Amino acid sequence: MRIRLRRRRFCQLAIVSTVATALGNCAFSQMTSTQSTKATAQTSRGDINDVSFRINGKQYNLKLEPRVTLLDALRENIGLTGTKKGCNHGACGACTVIVDGRRVNSCLTLAVMNVGKEITTVEGLAKGDQLHPVQTAFIKHDGFQCGYCTPGQIMSAVALLKEGHTGSDTEIQEWMSGNICRCGAYPNIVAAIKDVAQGGGNASV
Repeated sequence: MRIRLRRRRFCQLAIVSTVATALGNCAFSQMTSTQSTKATAQTSRGDINDVSFRINGKQYNLKLEPRVTLLDALRENIGLTGTKKGCNHGACGACTVIVDGRRVNSCLTLAVMNVGKEITTVEGLAKGDQLHPVQTAFIKHDGFQCGYCTPGQIMSAVALLKEGHTGSDTEIQEWMSGNICRCGAYPNIVAAIKDVAQGGGNASV
């Protein structure tokens, strides 16, 4: 048996159905928004950790969330802005620091993972007014142009010299390949590293 609806009745039912659906979606959206707000509030309060670092020979005690990267801790919490934030994906090397003698992209490691380790940034290379040999060589050979990548290049070069990867231009280029210079100062960077290597050598941090 067919049920015939008059046009007016049909329109009334359609309107009621549309309003009910809209109210349901609104209630769901509000509920989701409330849950999201609560989650954000919990995250913002977070688990704040007491962390301690030894950076450039100095002790730092901080309160940090677990998600803070070493790069952000250095720049935002300690004020060591020599370490640069480039790609923030570990591809350019501008954020390179030395942790327990090894090169590390500080944007890819969490600060809490480096508690108790010895960290060296570009600010820790010079001894007073006396520049590190690698810094001197970069100036001598004009190993930088815009300078943004230079701190990371220098930190990587210091570690590379200690590792002993200076047998040839090709070897230096290979072991410095994680540090990008968009200005294209690569030949000068290689020349600076060779100069230090031939002048007595394995620069230490």
